[in-house]
Amino acid sequence: MNTTQILETLLVSSHRLTRIAAQTTGSAVSSATWSALSVLSTDGPHRIGDLAKAARISQPGMTKLLQGLVEDEWVYRIADVEDSRAWLIAISDRGRSALAGWRVELASAMAPFFVDLDAEGWQAIERTAAILSERVGSVAVAA
Repeated sequence: MNTTQILETLLVSSHRLTRIAAQTTGSAVSSATWSALSVLSTDGPHRIGDLAKAARISQPGMTKLLQGLVEDEWVYRIADVEDSRAWLIAISDRGRSALAGWRVELASAMAPFFVDLDAEGWQAIERTAAILSERVGSVAVAA
């Protein structure tokens, strides 16, 4: 397998893994919600349009989604110091806690799929996770 094929397999498998985990949990919270919270958690406050782009949601969809997130106190609005007419959306402590809980729930949902993995397999996954975190863990994607 060449490097492009390896990366393609990694991307497709990780997307499928996340999708299966989310379906397994039975959660009614949308993937768009978790995507928006994840962007805010890793990349910091965003304007609504930039958040929509980063989370791959339409701007009208993001506006609607944010109404619920504000009501749930998972995000809050702060003034944009660069433009007094604009607002930034930031994740709250409640939002961070919800996101952390969701990630644990996803990992727990996947546990049965890996129950028979031996120590060597876990070492390979641990090394892969470390490499991925090192390569993309702190990379902010331009909106």
